[in-house]
Amino acid sequence: MYSIRSKITTMTVCAIIIAMTLATILGIVAIKAIGKRSAEQTLLLLCETGQKSLDRCFEDVEQSLEMISAYVEADLNGLDDEQLQAHLDRASGIFSRMTAKTSGVITYYYRIDPAVSQAVKGFWYVNMDGYGFREHEVTDIPLDEAEDTSRFIWFTVPKATGQPAWLPPYITESLYTRVISYNVPVYYKGRFVGVIGMEIAYSALAGDVDDITFYESGVAYITDAEGNLIYHPRMDVTAMKTPPEPPTVISRDTAEDSPFVRYIYEGVEKQAVWLPLVNGMRFNVAVSIAEIDAELQNWSNTIIISFSALLLVFVIFIMGYVSHITKPLRALTKAAEQVDAGNYDCKLTYAAQDEIGVLTQTFNRLTEDLKAHIGDLNNLAYADALTSLRNKGAFDIFIRNIQTQIDGTGEVFEFAVCIFDCNNLKYVNDDSGHDKGDIYLKEAATTICHVFGHSPVFRIGGDEFAALLTGSDYQHKEELLDLFDNMCAEKRTRALNAWGQVDVARGMAVYDPHQDATVRDVVRRADELMHENKRQQKKEQERAARRETLDS
Repeated sequence: MYSIRSKITTMTVCAIIIAMTLATILGIVAIKAIGKRSAEQTLLLLCETGQKSLDRCFEDVEQSLEMISAYVEADLNGLDDEQLQAHLDRASGIFSRMTAKTSGVITYYYRIDPAVSQAVKGFWYVNMDGYGFREHEVTDIPLDEAEDTSRFIWFTVPKATGQPAWLPPYITESLYTRVISYNVPVYYKGRFVGVIGMEIAYSALAGDVDDITFYESGVAYITDAEGNLIYHPRMDVTAMKTPPEPPTVISRDTAEDSPFVRYIYEGVEKQAVWLPLVNGMRFNVAVSIAEIDAELQNWSNTIIISFSALLLVFVIFIMGYVSHITKPLRALTKAAEQVDAGNYDCKLTYAAQDEIGVLTQTFNRLTEDLKAHIGDLNNLAYADALTSLRNKGAFDIFIRNIQTQIDGTGEVFEFAVCIFDCNNLKYVNDDSGHDKGDIYLKEAATTICHVFGHSPVFRIGGDEFAALLTGSDYQHKEELLDLFDNMCAEKRTRALNAWGQVDVARGMAVYDPHQDATVRDVVRRADELMHENKRQQKKEQERAARRETLDS
């Protein structure tokens, strides 16, 4: 037989090991959480840097075209060819001055709607080699709207919407260069005149994107609002015949406007952040989770080593004082207090073959015997002798327990109370004898228990029963009530005698915290609904009797 001291020593050492292990785990989890937040903030900062840089370029284009648009519409004084040509000459000058102050622009244009003039088309200047803008032949636009104009979205979109618009990347006509353009419609006295616009080379995005790096795998890229890839420094999107497969998102921040997301692409899990650009696209920065975790692992190793050293110190210290530990005795004392308070479910798990172990086993046997005797007494006190259902006393205890739960927690409980009353029991007793009345009551109890099979059923009076509906019975309460009515009707039809019929009135009330101050209020409403059902059944029976009299 091992001594209590040796067992307590072993137990205490194990407890310290578990505690230190948990502390180590919590420390590692905390480090990872802090590292995750740090990585996210770094990604967000890099993303904000790229966003501001690209937005500055896009906003320069927007501001320039807004100023040019204001000048152009103010300068228009007529739509005949001579007036339009003079207007274009003046507009070309303001375009030249404004474009010189706007970075990233490789083309600018002013295209007159063919419906306004077929002779005066407008102008188009390009700067493909970086040596200055030179005039280029203006793109022809078909006058017939039935022809395919999908190649001229820079013209058709602002014409159709009447609003300035950024367009997604497209191959510009005749230059065969991928560009992003901003276009503004021009009106004269409410009539659409044409479109002014500027185009930014697709390659101009590369500088602001390629400069952003984070770890070895960190990369910045641009997508449209739906997540389709626009530019990626490690992929030639323009050469792809089909767009790349979108990544598989595995988690997203719960906040609706959160820019953080985790996804898997080509088998690699990544942490990413995105921010919207003023032209409707998104700027993204992503990095491999493995790289972030590698740095955090070093900190985790340091924590493990430190906690292991502390664990050794604590174990040596505790072993000198273990003789003062009396945990089994304290547990036995608490268990005795619980038994004294009426809780016989307490179970002591100390089962070693020592003095405390023998005492604990004796205590457990005592509480089990007490619990069994009290259970037998409860069965005798709260069981109905005729139907074997719970009786009125048990019903009152259930009601009080539910009320205690509601008062103690304040939670909204979902339950309903059904009250049942056996019609014509006195007639059966008087006409056929009380033994047949007992059969009638048992048949009614069996029917109620069959329908409400997942709910406690009580006999609360001579011919009255009650059921407390929770869980699945509560969820299907209306269907079960209809099923009960149908079963009663079927048994009345098939019964060969009065005591074989199940003629039961019922009422069901659902607990409503706004209407019911106590559970007893629910019972009272169910009882009132039962009496209302009884009156309706009586009226129906009287009408049926009158019909039979008339028929005869």
